[in-house]
Amino acid sequence: MSEGSVPPVSGVGDRKSRKIVALGGGHGLYATLSAARRLASDVTAVVTVADDGGSSGRLRAELGMLPPGDLRMALAALASEQPRTQMWTDVLQHRFGGSGALAGHSVGNLILAGLTEVLGDTVLALEESARLLGIEGRVLPMAPIPLDIEADVSGLEDDPRVSRVIRGQVAVATTPGKVRRVRLIPQDPPATPQAVNAIAAADLVILGPGSWFSSVIPHVLVPELLRAMAESSAPKVLVLNLAPEPGETTGFSAERHLHVLSQHAPDFGVDYIVVDSAFVPPGAEREHVARAATRLEAEVVYVDVAEAGTHAHHFGKLAAALGSIVSPQGDAASSPQLREGITSWP
Repeated sequence: MSEGSVPPVSGVGDRKSRKIVALGGGHGLYATLSAARRLASDVTAVVTVADDGGSSGRLRAELGMLPPGDLRMALAALASEQPRTQMWTDVLQHRFGGSGALAGHSVGNLILAGLTEVLGDTVLALEESARLLGIEGRVLPMAPIPLDIEADVSGLEDDPRVSRVIRGQVAVATTPGKVRRVRLIPQDPPATPQAVNAIAAADLVILGPGSWFSSVIPHVLVPELLRAMAESSAPKVLVLNLAPEPGETTGFSAERHLHVLSQHAPDFGVDYIVVDSAFVPPGAEREHVARAATRLEAEVVYVDVAEAGTHAHHFGKLAAALGSIVSPQGDAASSPQLREGITSWP
């Protein structure tokens, strides 16, 4: 079945009436949104705003705006599949080459920058972009102000016990050291009100996958987002990465991913953790993951969600896994698809 189509997933109820909120950033959020749109027409993306590299970093520094790159990618993931709309999606994703002033900029980043200046508000700019792309849901920044990530990193000094503070998403993502802890600057930033409202109204809330320290954990460091997720009665799902990420999480096991999330937000909990069955094969490691999951009060679901031969999520397989969780016919624990670690997707 083509990855470009958006067929319904069997046994998941009414796609038109369901509301899903997905939190994250970058390619991880793109995967989640591409899966979520198969389950609901009303999908809201809540996107990190700490990027300080590339085109986004340049526009942020020059214009003082929210970094647009991850916001643009979320728009592309939710865009209508009508041929004319897809042409606009391709234009938004197009990146200029050459060596001049425009080199490296994405067209969509520049459009968002222009709309933000004309309309005076990033959320309004995103809503106008969503209309252009035929999006039924919404794309929202996690905070109304640009944020910075600051990290304590060990392994950069001769004494491995000594930590150094580094600042900036790019620096954190590419550090050769071991990231121990991250903070947002400013600390305890405000959340975008529309994002908080979307979580309160959601039928399913999804966090991850993505760069663990720079795209996933930042969401639980925004007090209003953390509170909204805690107070939501919707099922909450954490989608684990398929492998450690060079730089940020080099050498991390699945268990370690869960531990560091709990360390940053000790009171944070989810209902289900979706783990690729190949990343954690049956054996002792699953016992370690189960113990780590108890800190999140979560049930671990092992299922094949990988694109064959890659460390990328297969949109259809992930949709089937999430669909079993929101199915009115039963929760994830009772789903034969998830219990047996298979999906209905090729």
